[in-house]
Amino acid sequence: MTATISSPLSSRLDTALGRFTMYRLVLWVLAVLAGFSLLLEVLGWLTFGLPEMIAHLVLCLGLTYASSRALAAVFHVRPHSESSLITGLLLYFLFWPTQFPAGLQYLDLAGVALACVLASASKYALAWRGRHLFNPAAAGAFLTGLTGLNIATWWAATPAMLWLVLPGVLLVLYRVRKLLMASVFTVVAVSIVAVELLRTGMGPGEALWQTLAQRPVLFFVGFMLTEPLTLPPRRWQQLTLAAVVGLLFAVPYNLGFVANSPELALLVGNALAFTAGQRGRVLLRFRGSRPLTPTTTEFSFQPERPVNFIPGQYLELNLPHAKADHKGRRRVFSLTSPPDSPELRIGVGTAGPLSTAKQSLLALVPGDELTATTVGGDFVLPRTPGVPVLLIAAGIGITPYLAQLSGGAAGERDVVLLYLARNAAELAYAGELERTGARVIARLADGSAPPAFMQDAGSVRIDGTSLKDLVPDVADREVYVSGSPASVRSLRAAARRAGARRIHVDSFSGY
Repeated sequence: MTATISSPLSSRLDTALGRFTMYRLVLWVLAVLAGFSLLLEVLGWLTFGLPEMIAHLVLCLGLTYASSRALAAVFHVRPHSESSLITGLLLYFLFWPTQFPAGLQYLDLAGVALACVLASASKYALAWRGRHLFNPAAAGAFLTGLTGLNIATWWAATPAMLWLVLPGVLLVLYRVRKLLMASVFTVVAVSIVAVELLRTGMGPGEALWQTLAQRPVLFFVGFMLTEPLTLPPRRWQQLTLAAVVGLLFAVPYNLGFVANSPELALLVGNALAFTAGQRGRVLLRFRGSRPLTPTTTEFSFQPERPVNFIPGQYLELNLPHAKADHKGRRRVFSLTSPPDSPELRIGVGTAGPLSTAKQSLLALVPGDELTATTVGGDFVLPRTPGVPVLLIAAGIGITPYLAQLSGGAAGERDVVLLYLARNAAELAYAGELERTGARVIARLADGSAPPAFMQDAGSVRIDGTSLKDLVPDVADREVYVSGSPASVRSLRAAARRAGARRIHVDSFSGY
């Protein structure tokens, strides 16, 4: 790899958050918020009543967990316990805790219970090819509202809760790389609501505060809108979706039987997202594997039906295995095969120590079946073939470029590939790269010589000066950087110093 210069704070944050799956992180953040809400009640900042809040929390968690397991047994699938607990915690914050002083409010309790069961059922009843179409908590809340038993109040949007909601939301958005999407939604929704408040005579500061602290804007965007499984695959689609949902979230309307609500806005957004990209899960049959280098392995799969993707995009695999580590069963891998290939191939770093997911991959035998849950990503080449590009790969970061170069990009456009590796033996896909005809520059850390078709960059550290020496017209190229987060940060900084104006990055945080 290459010597790197990275922000200590961002490196530590990436390392810390990279230890958790998206589900695990959201679960922990929501659990902390639930505990914080109980503390606020004890301190007198909330007025629900501590017994009522505890009973409400137990009801939401218990019913979503139990109903999820029961439905999984009926449909003969493995229950996703973390997902059910997240749904229960979301419903805890969506519905007002039932008040006991005037006696048990049976209809209110029945409404919350119904929302929990419907939320679990929506994962199976409102699904397509194994993929749920709607956010379960939003679906349960909306359908319950139609019955009149109870309605979602989104009480998480309480000023006192903001002290932890804001940092919790920022952590989740940073982890799932959806800060830009969240910003688009927030700007659209807050602008509309704040303008309406200003028209009532409210001051700008008060209008902004009330919108952010007393409307569920932050909770909605952090824990529900940006759920990866209900998003379209491309960034521009996600940003468009954020703007549309922000509009539906903020503009008041009443159609008689339904009126605007956060849950309805989200469900409409989910429906729109479903129309884009790969719909539903795809069954994959394992064909075999081959070593690429001493530390990397390629795995090949036969899909049950064609998978639509653009070269450079990723595939999310569900890898069921006993005693999965803290990162869970789902992993994201760049597709190395071109779209017209009958097989799907991925290249994976398999140096020790191995995660449980990698162990399960290496334990596959031909004929074993897995499911692909998502195809997406924006690490794709410009649509216009006349745009010259510089591709920079650090180690296993070579994988997204294989599909791009194998698809004929090297013959259609001006391509330069800068490949950084420890030594010549770690240059994966060397044969395939030679056949593409692309200009390849190799920088090997140990100073060894690369294959003859590659230009030898020596072992010089890649900074702005050395990159410009290797690729003098770097400022005229769109630059793509792929590798570990630390390598990507260092190489992106080098590209900027060399004069690059448009830089795309793809970080592999480890799996």
